[in-house]
Amino acid sequence: MKQVEELETPAQVRELSKLPVTVLIAARNEEKNLPLCLLSLKPVAEVFVIDSQSSDHTVEVARAHGAQVVQFHYHGGWPKKRQWAMDNLPIANDWILLLDADEVLTPELSEEIRLAIKNPAFNGYSIQLHTWFLGRSLRHGDVGLWKTSLFRKGNGHYECRLKDQDASMADMEVHEHIIVDGETRKLRNPLIHHNVESLSRYIQKHDEYSNWESRVLLQKSDDHELSPSLTGSQAQRRRWLKIRLFALPGSPILLFLYRYILRLGFLDGVPGLIYCGFQAVQMFHTKSKIYELNRNRPEL
Repeated sequence: MKQVEELETPAQVRELSKLPVTVLIAARNEEKNLPLCLLSLKPVAEVFVIDSQSSDHTVEVARAHGAQVVQFHYHGGWPKKRQWAMDNLPIANDWILLLDADEVLTPELSEEIRLAIKNPAFNGYSIQLHTWFLGRSLRHGDVGLWKTSLFRKGNGHYECRLKDQDASMADMEVHEHIIVDGETRKLRNPLIHHNVESLSRYIQKHDEYSNWESRVLLQKSDDHELSPSLTGSQAQRRRWLKIRLFALPGSPILLFLYRYILRLGFLDGVPGLIYCGFQAVQMFHTKSKIYELNRNRPEL
């Protein structure tokens, strides 16, 4: 039996029960999104916010919520922000969870992770995003994405789809995916994803994404670690379909009709209409930039 002086205090008991996971959050001017994200991470043992010289109060908000802040200075090329953090930060735990500043960890998912990481048979887990857009939960329009966000340290890395990158293409991974060495499975509980802070910010970020995607699609290479495949994972299927859809005339209109009509995006009201419309516009921007890049190529 313990002596009185050896008994754990309530604070010590809470510390002992901390989720033994390190969370890496990529951020830039995220002072509005970070508080909700970081409040949801109170049960987590270690949190890093990897900032890109934010001009708002991102750093102060992160530190006020107990997160460690690290600055990432991007000068082009590879690695980008999250892979750099995985390669260079003194990560204390055996498991890494990758989050965006607009994602929220629910108590149910936290407890599921606590049990999942005890299973030695798996080195990684995919988590579905439950997307909120303009104040509404989107249930239709083919919105549900799965991301391999949780994996053992040293057993996961990002694929590199484009080595010749610059700051115009965003300083963090866009549609690159984590490759896990070993078995993976899906978790049941989703991450809550508050997809938009403001439409202006949304458009700004996706302009950078289309710069990157136009370069990736222009190189027409299928020899990446996660190659396009109709029979593969969700990410591989989406990649396979995207390549073929981009080749069709009027594909942005087809994408809108697919999401809004065939996949019932209209049931999500005005936010569903705007979301499906923006997805089509994103494709139009990417196709336009591919045209521009081809037009500016030197004649061989």
